[in-house]
Amino acid sequence: MINFILYATATLIWGSTWLGIKLQLTQVPPILSVGYRFCLASLILLAFCLFTNNKLVFSRRDHLFMAVQGFSLFGLGYIMSYLATSYLTSGLVAVIFSTILMWNILNLRLFMRQPVAWRAFSGGVLGLAGICVVFWHDLSAFTATRGLIGLIIALLGAYLASIGNVVGARNAKSGVPVTQANVYGMAYGAILCIAIHFGIGGELTMDWTFGYLGPMLYLTVFGSVVAFGCYMLLIGRIGADYAAYVMLLMPLVALIISTFFESYQWSASAVFGVIVVLFGNLIILTPAGTLEKALRKIGELHVRGTVTAWAIFVTSVVLQGLGGIV
Repeated sequence: MINFILYATATLIWGSTWLGIKLQLTQVPPILSVGYRFCLASLILLAFCLFTNNKLVFSRRDHLFMAVQGFSLFGLGYIMSYLATSYLTSGLVAVIFSTILMWNILNLRLFMRQPVAWRAFSGGVLGLAGICVVFWHDLSAFTATRGLIGLIIALLGAYLASIGNVVGARNAKSGVPVTQANVYGMAYGAILCIAIHFGIGGELTMDWTFGYLGPMLYLTVFGSVVAFGCYMLLIGRIGADYAAYVMLLMPLVALIISTFFESYQWSASAVFGVIVVLFGNLIILTPAGTLEKALRKIGELHVRGTVTAWAIFVTSVVLQGLGGIV
């Protein structure tokens, strides 16, 4: 039951943060908003580390890699997510950012020489195909529509965030705890955002209304601290493979919220494309052994009909994943 609560909390919070980003696009420039968010989040995590006497002294080399993680993930990656949300509904941005699972596989291969499994490759291809279906109208227009601009920005942001994830994996292997890495990474990311803001001629501005401060506090406290804490506890209890299922349902939560609060209009192509994206993510996240068991179960049942076979396959995989969570 505790595992389920941790899973549900992380999924619901991270799924709702995309609307929080949308609500922050007011009088404060997006880049500065990202700087504010991670400056505050870093200070909260720093206070936690000081209270719990966690190690905060690391080598210059470790700081270099924490800076790279912060610049790519908490800096540039989130800048792109905020900018993309100004062009698209928050739910669609969440769906696009879920391709980070595919980019992680690519970057782990490029920078850490990890082999690419067939399921990871297949899931990544399906994910990109689903994105193309969702945005087919904008892609086929061959013009810079708002949808196409938002898609490009969001994909770039997902890729940059993935680089941060890969560097984070390096930091963890080098003995830098995740919480402390985030203290410094968020701080470095915030510094980069503020530097970019003033570098392009921006001014120090702040929106003191609840309409801005409310979402910022929610994104900072819940999105950057509470949800992350639940996720790390989940990894410790059930392992990273099963905990990663949070990324499967997070875009769906964001889309449901967009439907109610942003009046997102579903089309047949959007429904089909989102299903394909989520299915691709499911294949990426599911261990090879679980996929093989599901395929064998279909063979044992002598299922006839493609739709029925795939329905049983997906159901079997999801149930086994939930079994690992619960």
